[in-house]
Amino acid sequence: MKYSIGEFANLLGVTVDTLRLYEKEGIIKPIRDNKNNYRYFNDLDARDVLTSRWYRSLQLPLRDVALMTKNPSIEMSMQKFQEVQLNLEEEIRVRMRLLEKIAEINRSLAEVKESLNICQVKKTNVIYRIKQTNGDILLQNEALKGMVNTWMEMLPYTFYSFRIDQKEVQAESNPFNYTWGLAMSEEDMRYFNVEVNEHVEYISAATCISSVIFVTDGDYLTSDRLKFMFDYVKERAYDITGDIFGKIIFTEKKKPQEGSYLEVNIPISS
Repeated sequence: MKYSIGEFANLLGVTVDTLRLYEKEGIIKPIRDNKNNYRYFNDLDARDVLTSRWYRSLQLPLRDVALMTKNPSIEMSMQKFQEVQLNLEEEIRVRMRLLEKIAEINRSLAEVKESLNICQVKKTNVIYRIKQTNGDILLQNEALKGMVNTWMEMLPYTFYSFRIDQKEVQAESNPFNYTWGLAMSEEDMRYFNVEVNEHVEYISAATCISSVIFVTDGDYLTSDRLKFMFDYVKERAYDITGDIFGKIIFTEKKKPQEGSYLEVNIPISS
């Protein structure tokens, strides 16, 4: 039988636009009536449409679907399905990694208020970072622009971190001279195969006194703000062995207080 494009679409449960696209790709070849220029489809066209829809449901690209419909073979089908399988396996791997990151963020948010101004001993891992500011002022460094763009593309595996030189602590500077910049764990650096050059800082793994503080918008990181942590270090006769570093956990825009929860880590030895 012959069917108009509208009839054919309704019978097969597809749209007219889908049929036009399949015609454009050569998957189906309707007969045109020279008198009225209408397209007409037959029952064999239905087989090609349904087969093509099945291929598409398996996430085969339309270009491959056209090839497999016009010149089908078991060998070609196996090759294309293997390609789809590999792509799906990679997508699942990426999604699983993202799921782990989201679970990590949820744990941090769940614990943030319980950890507020409470000191604990914590083992930190190696991180790498780019220095992007002096204080809160962005550095105008042309060499950093490409790197920053690259690292921004790797969100949420990069995070915004700060660093306070150990000399600032020894000098009891108030406020501290600190820097901000994007950072990444050593594990993620390896995963993304990120290049390390002279602009990338290395922060070694360490035993730290760790806490969460809340800093309101416009405030600076001062020795007074971290006094409870320094007191904790002093009371237990620890030595500060490196630069203070940390990251933004969450920025809250909730009146009357608006600001950020920061994780602060002070490297120590006993």
